[in-house]
Amino acid sequence: MDQHFDSSKGWSLELVKRFEHQVTGVSVSEDNRIFVNFPRWTEDTAVSVAELKDDGSVVAYPNEEWNAWRNARKDEVSPEDRWVCVQSIVADGRGSLWVLDPAAPAQAHLVSGGAKLVQIDLATDKAVRTIAFDEDAAPQGSYLNDVRFSNDGNYAYITDSGVVGAILVVDLAAGKTMRLLDSHPSTQMKKGLDVTADGEVLRRPDGRGVEFSADGIELSDDGQYLYWQAIKGDTLYRIPTNVLIEKGLLGQDVGEAVEEYGVNGVNDGLIIPHGTNTMLLTAVQDDAIKMRDLDQGPGAEAQVLVHDERLRWPDTFTQGPDGAVYVTSSHIQDSAFFKPDAPAALPTELWRLRAA
Repeated sequence: MDQHFDSSKGWSLELVKRFEHQVTGVSVSEDNRIFVNFPRWTEDTAVSVAELKDDGSVVAYPNEEWNAWRNARKDEVSPEDRWVCVQSIVADGRGSLWVLDPAAPAQAHLVSGGAKLVQIDLATDKAVRTIAFDEDAAPQGSYLNDVRFSNDGNYAYITDSGVVGAILVVDLAAGKTMRLLDSHPSTQMKKGLDVTADGEVLRRPDGRGVEFSADGIELSDDGQYLYWQAIKGDTLYRIPTNVLIEKGLLGQDVGEAVEEYGVNGVNDGLIIPHGTNTMLLTAVQDDAIKMRDLDQGPGAEAQVLVHDERLRWPDTFTQGPDGAVYVTSSHIQDSAFFKPDAPAALPTELWRLRAA
């Protein structure tokens, strides 16, 4: 795979898998295992985290017991050691898959004791560590969205796209979490901005639009900067990671270190492919994937890499060990949130980018 992305090359999509349920997250491990997750948004799906096998089957991961929680059984099954509503999964390249569970089915009430980050050993397919988030880290109304890990593997960075946006920094060894940039303009929804799909403003039956705070997150290839953006927003932000660690984890205010890094337009997922300083963006309003050269600074304009009507809400990126970039399409605009007649179980897809 050519890692030097160029919008003039005629990139296209290759269908990897079509799912019967709404997929959001995807991650590919260093030994090329593919994992996906299905948040319990509009259906009480039987599987929230799964491995996509070579034969195309989708198998509950790490087992059925971890996937046993249901809305219908919430008073019977403990949320601390079950997937409540998994939003994202990330293979760290060090033999582990990390599962981020905001524990807020339908993006609504947070299930007490359910918000967590779980490390699974890929050699044994067993959970080896759970970092639980208390109400200081994940208060009611939060929705922990996506996670990245420092290059040395010591820290995790998490976006909260809930009612009040924030960035969480986790010292993995100490199990210590600090909630930073809570209510900071960079992590909040942009007032007056409407998210559209198919040329129309997306609204729920009660009149609410798309309301996601800090969502997409990514680290620079050298690990020196953390980037993020709200979905209901159009501006990319970044902060030096040393500030988050050296000041943020000590409880100090880091707001003054946040830098606006240009206008992306509305997008969801971010990725900086390995060995590059190019950022790919999921342009959800445009059924497209865009790219920008970070070396060109905040004034760089995002260019369309792929436009395809099948990209119904391109959501989350991952990169495989061969350099291939994958992206999910979660069809949020087609869901029962915005189309009450839509099926609870929403068909979605996983794609691979291909260069012409």
